[in-house]
Amino acid sequence: MELTGPRWKGKEFADTALANPMSEIVSRLRTSLSPSMPNALLSGCTALLEAEPDAADLLERTSIGQNITTFGGDKQCFQLGPEESFYLYHGLTCIRVSREDGTAVAESELWNHFCSERKTFPELYKAYSHLRSKNWVVRSGTHYGADFVAYRHHPALVHAEYAVLVVPENDGKASSTRLSAWPDLCCSLRLCGSVAKTLLILYVSSCSGDRSSVCSLEELTVEERIIRRWIPERSREGKCLAGDDETQ
Repeated sequence: MELTGPRWKGKEFADTALANPMSEIVSRLRTSLSPSMPNALLSGCTALLEAEPDAADLLERTSIGQNITTFGGDKQCFQLGPEESFYLYHGLTCIRVSREDGTAVAESELWNHFCSERKTFPELYKAYSHLRSKNWVVRSGTHYGADFVAYRHHPALVHAEYAVLVVPENDGKASSTRLSAWPDLCCSLRLCGSVAKTLLILYVSSCSGDRSSVCSLEELTVEERIIRRWIPERSREGKCLAGDDETQ
């Protein structure tokens, strides 16, 4: 399948997205949360955030976190992944994070916690925030064999356009064996093709191997590469045009 652009789920959805830019919705989310700085409870690799109705609506519209509310009431509970938690805490600076005993978690502690839970957290967060800064909606790509999937707007309006793989690099060399063999790359491409996604590889690199501080984010750079399958049938010379006599 050859992708030609966003696949909207309804005829008017492109206009709806255009009238409601994701950048404005994220800005409204930050404005809504910042005055009260709600507290998210840290639990392993995730954090649980209780949100007031207005903030909950904006979290839904930005597609940040998963609403796990199972009971009625004014407040709604959202489960945030590591990248989402740190994005709200560090990127938008609009929430606080605490432990189960109620003690506050400092930024450096939260960074070290997620790094200890996931070795590649610095690169994954850099990739997540990089895409968010370009107003893409970023969700987990586990179901598609990827780190993330990127949507042009809310998933209710449009299908995901990219399956995103994050490849850490150090001094220009891949620091993992991911996609180091052709079969791995071919498998990823075929899987993306079968679910109508384009494969986007984000190479996240740094000249320094130090990941002990959140300041290391400033040293990380992101290089984007879009990979597509080469289909020989579409590149053959002498293809018959419509109306030409077939000689084969």
